[in-house]
Amino acid sequence: MKQIVLAIVCSFSFIGMSQSTDLTSQLYDTYENYKETSIGKRRIKRADIQPLIDKYSSNEKFKVTTVGKSIGGKDLSLISIGSGKTNVFLWSQMHGDEPTATQAIFDILNFFNSVDFKVEKEAILANLTVHFLPMLNPDGAELFQRRNLLGIDINRDALLLQSPESKTLKRVRDSLDADFGFNLHDQSTYYNAERTEKPATISYLAPAYNYEKDINETRGNAMKIIVFMNDILQKYAPGQVGRYNDDFEPRAFGDNIQKWGTSTILIESGGYPEDIEKQEIRKLNYTSILSAIYTIAKKSYETISIEEYEKIPENDRKLFDLKITNANYNLMGNSYTIDLGINQIEVDYPEHDSFWYSSRILDQGDLSTYYGYETLDASAYTIKQANVYPKTLNSLAEVKALNFKDLLQQGYGFVRMTTIPNNEINSPFPVHLIGPKYKIPELKLEPGINPTFLLEKDGKFEYAVINGFLVDLKTESIKVPNGMIYK
Repeated sequence: MKQIVLAIVCSFSFIGMSQSTDLTSQLYDTYENYKETSIGKRRIKRADIQPLIDKYSSNEKFKVTTVGKSIGGKDLSLISIGSGKTNVFLWSQMHGDEPTATQAIFDILNFFNSVDFKVEKEAILANLTVHFLPMLNPDGAELFQRRNLLGIDINRDALLLQSPESKTLKRVRDSLDADFGFNLHDQSTYYNAERTEKPATISYLAPAYNYEKDINETRGNAMKIIVFMNDILQKYAPGQVGRYNDDFEPRAFGDNIQKWGTSTILIESGGYPEDIEKQEIRKLNYTSILSAIYTIAKKSYETISIEEYEKIPENDRKLFDLKITNANYNLMGNSYTIDLGINQIEVDYPEHDSFWYSSRILDQGDLSTYYGYETLDASAYTIKQANVYPKTLNSLAEVKALNFKDLLQQGYGFVRMTTIPNNEINSPFPVHLIGPKYKIPELKLEPGINPTFLLEKDGKFEYAVINGFLVDLKTESIKVPNGMIYK
């Protein structure tokens, strides 16, 4: 009889999971119908989401409440929908430069505001009340920086509550007595799933609530939801899921919210190949979070084994934007073999609405245990210094008229100008611009320098690295977003 009951339970569990999987596929396939196109880049600000909040304020399906203000006086808004007894609370962008999930929240709100998926939405909204607090740190978002205007990390302010944003988050969590919480962040794109070349596109954590890392029902439920979401993501980003170390951090909100009785799921959006603005990762957030909300509503997560949680690979940080292996490098009359790890580092423009690149060599030597979004085996190539184009030019128009592929094939990576316009922060071309008296230093590879050099084979330059971007000179395409300016 016990075996029969177990079989029935497993059957219902399978049916529930199968239904959720079907929904996930539909959510992923129809995503463009719900994507909020007004916020399509990472550097979004409070002013960008205010019209969207206003839209939901005038929509009777939703309840919008101003629950606090930032240090800079910007509103903190809570958007709620549903009538169920189970409260699900999602908050995003407590770090101002981590906006991926904020965008996904407005995609999810568009979903709830649509006429589609009627049966699934009724199941969610009858069983749950879902609350969204997007952009907890709007002042940080304005400057595209992690910390708030007080200079503190909000995610380390759960105990003393020194900032108004922290006080608001604690007050809202307590007033809702939320059953489930989604703590939504971005992580570095240089995280990888442990011992693999795969980026940790999404990483999870069910935070510990004490130093012993005990697992009670609250934390166990968070683990079950993470197992469920991991299974979803394996379909769309196989092998690209990581798991954070669960050492207890007594000041952190996630750890404390777990301690206060809310099953807390940390979601970190990392990197995805050729997804600079994280729009594919945004889509994965939308799909997996909505699916998780549905499985909470249906309670189908309850039969998931938490043993699968520990099988998710831990986060590691061994990714470079560009990895060059086995390159031949001449130094002081001798030839050496060397690996290079290069990162294409973003630098914000003054208005913090866009960025340019100032790349650096991060490491060199034996990088055999590291990986790259892009990797070149340069064992047949010798690193050579990029030289200065012999003609001095007078205007950016003259520079623009150059054939950059020809220049690079001839070994030129720098162009001298009589005067560089003062309003130019970087070179808009795939070469560096230098002033009339600037002397380029002799190439010496070391961590911290801007990676600009050529790769020679049999007397020909077949590759160039300009500002950390690899150019294949055997093709027509030159994809270097910008060069540097040296006056």
